[in-house]
Amino acid sequence: MREFASLDEFAAAVGEHLGYSEWHTITQDRVNKFADATDDHQWIHVDEAMAAAGPFGGTIAHGFLTLSLLSAFGQKIYQIKGIKMGINYGLNKVRFPQPVKVGSKLRAGAELIEITDIPGGKQAVSRWTAEIDGEVKPACVAEWVTRFLA
Repeated sequence: MREFASLDEFAAAVGEHLGYSEWHTITQDRVNKFADATDDHQWIHVDEAMAAAGPFGGTIAHGFLTLSLLSAFGQKIYQIKGIKMGINYGLNKVRFPQPVKVGSKLRAGAELIEITDIPGGKQAVSRWTAEIDGEVKPACVAEWVTRFLA
């Protein structure tokens, strides 16, 4: 994990890749729980028998499940000391180029692409790429906007 001693030190890392999370296996149980939490029970996610005969050869994770895991992956990639909090401010762009088959392993990498001053802190835009072990195309590419208050 990369540690920044301050928000200013973090801001100086614009243009740098911040690192990668560890690999995380996507299980059917996790997909089912996400389906329950979001009321999205589409068969490609939860019906293993039907999905086996479908276009992906098995069940796949929801794109929004992959996106939501970026928060957990981010906690393993970097930490900024001396801040009061970080706030998810939104997303500029999100794409899901490759479906994530249940049983696949994911990890994410992040690159800091922009920092702007805001009252009480800084706003960061970072580019996140969720990779699937053994696949060429990523599962998710997103520009994530976060506000850090010092």
